This record gives sequence, C-alpha cells and structure tokens, in this order.
Amino acid sequence: MKFASLKSKHKDGRLVLVSRDAAYAVEVGDIAPHLIDALERWDDVQPPLQAVYESLNAGGAEGSFAFDPAQCVAPLPRSPQWLDGSAFLNHSNLMDKAFNKPAPPLVETVPMMYQGASDDFLGPHNEVALPRVEDGIDFEGEFGVITGPVPMGVDAVSALACVRLLVQINDWSLRALGPHEMKTGFGFLQAKPSTAFAPVAVTPDELGDAWRDGRVQMRLHVHWNGQRFGEPHGGEMNFHFGQLIAHAARSRRLTAGCIVGSGTVSNVARSAGSACIAEQRVIEIIDSGKTHTGFMQFGDSVRMQACSADGVPGPFGVIDQRVVEYHP
Repeated sequence: MKFASLKSKHKDGRLVLVSRDAAYAVEVGDIAPHLIDALERWDDVQPPLQAVYESLNAGGAEGSFAFDPAQCVAPLPRSPQWLDGSAFLNHSNLMDKAFNKPAPPLVETVPMMYQGASDDFLGPHNEVALPRVEDGIDFEGEFGVITGPVPMGVDAVSALACVRLLVQINDWSLRALGPHEMKTGFGFLQAKPSTAFAPVAVTPDELGDAWRDGRVQMRLHVHWNGQRFGEPHGGEMNFHFGQLIAHAARSRRLTAGCIVGSGTVSNVARSAGSACIAEQRVIEIIDSGKTHTGFMQFGDSVRMQACSADGVPGPFGVIDQRVVEYHP
C-alpha cells in the first residue's frame, strides 16, 4: 500500500491511500483518520485498507480523486520518535579522513545514531525557513523506515518484521552548529532543524526486489539548484534497517510510529556523487586540501527522488524544497 497525508486543520493531516501509479488517491478516514492511528491499530486496519487499495488500483474506489503531492504534508507529520543512524560508513570515513580524526570506537560493529526532534516534520514542498546562512545550511538525502511496536532487546532479524512502511527523507542540517554541540557530549540539537519527507510512505512489498537485505536498493537522485549533485545507491548500507532498529531497542521498547533513518546515502565510488554538501566538501579537502563548494544560500532549492537502476521513478515521490530566511 501507498499512504500520504493531506493538509488539514488537524496536526496529523488527513490520511489517504495513493494508487500504485500515483495518479489517484482516496480518503480512508472511516478506517483510520491519520497514519499514526493506522500504525497503532495495524493488525485491525490493515485488511480493510488493503481492500480499498486494491479497489483504488482497479479504478473502483468510491470518492477517489486526482493525487496532488503539493497538497501533502509529511506522511507522518509528527512521530513518537525520530532516530537517525549513520549506516553508510563511507560517509563517516570520509569525514574522519578529511579532518584527520580517529574513527569512533566500534564503528564497524555498533551503529551510530542520534535522537532528533519529531514534533514538526516538513512536507515535500514546504519552504525551509532558517535563521542564518552562516549556520551552514545543508541537505542530507536518506531512506528510512516507520516501525510498528518493537520489543526491548529484539534481534536484528526479528526487528525487520517490525517495519511497517518505508520513506524517503531530507534530514536538514546546520553544519556550523554541529561541531560545538558534538563536543559537549550531548549531541545534536540546534544543528538539526525539522526533517522533511517525500509525499508517499509505502509498505515494503511495493518495492518488490528493491527492498532486499533490509535495505532500499534504489538510487537517490539529488539536484541542487537544478544541477546534478549525485545519485548514490541505498544498497551500500553497512548496517541494514533491522540492525538499526535493534540498536535503538537494546534497552527500551519502541512504540508504533517510530521513524529510523539510514543516515546520508553514500557510496565508495566517486562517480555516484553525494547526497549532502558536507560530503562533497570533505572530498575536496582530501583531494586538494581545501573546499571549493559552499553551503546553501537563501533562495536555493534541492530536489530528491529515488529511482530504480534503470531510472524508473520510485514510489515515494519527490522532495522539492527551497530555503528561505526565517522571519518571526
């Protein structure tokens, strides 16, 4: 199934099912008014939602209408918890090499993860209002999963069975603020503004063979101000999503609706480009000793879309956002 949430006076939006070809949608408020409600009652609502989805794809869903991604908020506009990993070790290895830092302890066996704000996610076409360009505005293209209930101490294989939905993410970062916050030992806060999501969240079966080994086996095409920036492949995750979920649940249970991110999609092959500016900058430092690429300016835009190996657009839709100056 494919889910989206439309703009509404309610902070959780209006839940709709989206047809497989993304042409049509239908409201399902009589089954579950919001996605968080569906996730919390998944075993009860999954069968009737599936029946409506099949009817929608067959052209027989009563009340269906043309699907407009511009009317979408994030599929899950707020979540019980947002946990972002750093599962692509090439990304962190490049950072360590550029700044001559030792790798974190156990980096190859224990996932790195931080807990971010989850009360105000951005939709795929929301303007991104930020206070200062001097803060080092950066995009970060990622994939993620939304879980059902996860028991404490779950193993990595069992954790994969807790995945309900897959999502595409732009995890906005303010790079000038991160180093100080990391040195405090408490982690990110101001350096991580609200995270953005592509319009559609999908059940894993919608990806077919592109959901394999606990990874999204697709390329994430990133364009900055209309220019190609990279298309790294999600299959190079060193830790799969089951391992990330198990790491998060080692000492506590997770409730339905928790979102776990992959971290910046990053590939060893330079030809794949990058999914964030910081990675491009550290490559420049490694190659020439200095950076040539600046961070984003007000008015800049970024576009992200997952595609199959042969370039067919994936089921998540497009993130297309512009950075603007915040005015109270």
